[in-house]
Amino acid sequence: MKTIYHPSDQRGHADHGWLNAHHSFSFASYYDASRLGFGALRVLNDDIIAAGMGFGAHPHHDMEIITIINQGSLQHKDNLGNGSIITPGEVQVMSAGTGVVHSEFNPSPTEAVNLFQLWIHPKEQNIKPRYDQMKFSFQELKHGMQTLASGFNHHQCLYIHQDAAITMAKIEGGNTLHYTMNKNGNGLYAMVVAGAAEVGGQNLALRDAVGITELNQIAMSSAIGAQLLLIEVPM
Repeated sequence: MKTIYHPSDQRGHADHGWLNAHHSFSFASYYDASRLGFGALRVLNDDIIAAGMGFGAHPHHDMEIITIINQGSLQHKDNLGNGSIITPGEVQVMSAGTGVVHSEFNPSPTEAVNLFQLWIHPKEQNIKPRYDQMKFSFQELKHGMQTLASGFNHHQCLYIHQDAAITMAKIEGGNTLHYTMNKNGNGLYAMVVAGAAEVGGQNLALRDAVGITELNQIAMSSAIGAQLLLIEVPM
């Protein structure tokens, strides 16, 4: 087993006033040669967008983009004709493929939106662009795991064009969960969303993360209770 530990206070940070962003990997003006991604996972951003603000129309291509809403709401529009507002418990997937132009905007006049956005390299380039979203009950999990998006044969989750899986896990205090890789050779990047946990022997506080490779089953425990974002990707 190999691990890499990413404390929350060592993430990249940019405060633009309307956008307060933390970057787990090199992004925009934040660059760290040791943090260019984790296998196929290229971006994990923890963004807070102020009320009434957002990103204007901008292009993407050849990337699987997954957006998870933690608090507030986000309005999406794109040149494929999609338009929606996603709220906590909803997850959005956009396969940019040959090219998509989209905008992301906080429609609330009073409340900020907090979201995770992941970029994962697809297993093939120049695919047909697609968009999808789904409502989940992961915020109501008592003890267990909910797959949000996957390229494997998981039911009742969003499809992504990669041999990867994004899962939300919740551990009750004093308990343990085990995550089993869907594919040999994949790695797991785990971030604490709430509480504190021990993952693969590494103690993690809020927004700390650990990347684990060369292990097919990973133990996750918590003394006080925790919620974890688990990202399994090819290495």
